[in-house]
Amino acid sequence: MSIDTMTARTERGPLAGVVVQLVLMALLAATTGLSLAGWLVGTAYAVALCLLLRAGMRRAGMRVLGPANAVTLGRATLVGAVTALVVTSFERPVALPALVALVGVALALDGVDGQVARRTNSTTPLGARFDMEIDAFLILVLSVFIAGAFGWWTVAIGAFRYAFVAASWAAPWLNGALPPKFSRKVVAAAQGVVLVVATASLLPEPVAFVALAGALISLTWSFGRDIAWLWRTEQARRAAVAPARRVPVARRARPSRRPASVSA
Repeated sequence: MSIDTMTARTERGPLAGVVVQLVLMALLAATTGLSLAGWLVGTAYAVALCLLLRAGMRRAGMRVLGPANAVTLGRATLVGAVTALVVTSFERPVALPALVALVGVALALDGVDGQVARRTNSTTPLGARFDMEIDAFLILVLSVFIAGAFGWWTVAIGAFRYAFVAASWAAPWLNGALPPKFSRKVVAAAQGVVLVVATASLLPEPVAFVALAGALISLTWSFGRDIAWLWRTEQARRAAVAPARRVPVARRARPSRRPASVSA
């Protein structure tokens, strides 16, 4: 098989995602309406997703996406359409039922790709990272959308992870592996539920405000606990490595106290 053929297969899946998202945005434009900024941001998202996914597949040596990653790509196209609607909302009101429906389907499919990966024995690091990044970006977009009603402090809910990633560039020890925690999964799931409820205006505004504040507090606690664990681990690692780096210094020979012999 030639390199050109392998490259074409690698690009086929990501390019299909671009086409699907453009078609989805065209349907939204014809039914609910999209602003020019919404079109531009949605298209930029689709192109960036295609390039990043293609690069990831090449680094992982993958020629095809596989069934699980195809589901995640489907979720990603829905998130792109949500992004286009949210950007449109900065200029004019958008159809809330359409926005909530897209978000609901994207969240409902969140557990499907993992199940498909396990049943087809196609779990990969790329797939796990792809799934995580789509979840994080959806949370960020929703936190920006509700900021108009509840205040820009809600953006912190979606920006937490990106701030953590930025901090890890300056402090590489933050990239350490964390032990699995069920509470971490609960907190992450709660963010999506609370944001969807706030987006759909299913609760009175004061109640939704308290729920969002609780989501931010729980997220702060979860990240704080993980950072503390990583710091303690890093301190233990440094303490273990420090003795090995010490170079024993030879003792200096003490000058002899005996008087020098005098030759006869």
